[in-house]
Amino acid sequence: MNIFVGSLPFSVEEADLRGYFEEYGAVESVKIISDKFTGRSKGFGFVEMANDAEAQKAIDELNGGTIEGRKIVVNKSEPKPEGERRSFDRNSGGSRGGYSNNRENSTRSRY
Repeated sequence: MNIFVGSLPFSVEEADLRGYFEEYGAVESVKIISDKFTGRSKGFGFVEMANDAEAQKAIDELNGGTIEGRKIVVNKSEPKPEGERRSFDRNSGGSRGGYSNNRENSTRSRY
């Protein structure tokens, strides 16, 4: 079972997280998600456990618990539905740097 672990302190490393879950059974893998530019933890990760009963016990007992004084969220990870990726249409006039071709809203000069 794939388990989501959120609200992690930024100082928690994969070996630390593995240790918390190994108290409930065999852990296949641990991955803390980090920012691709800074390398800093994003404060969440995933733990994979082969035995569903052990995984469920870990979820039940760790959800709402604390790590380094911070209350964590632990639940079964559900796969993201296809097509749920964030995208940006640069012609939409969105807030992430696009611009509108509408003269009233455009800050660019046409001449």
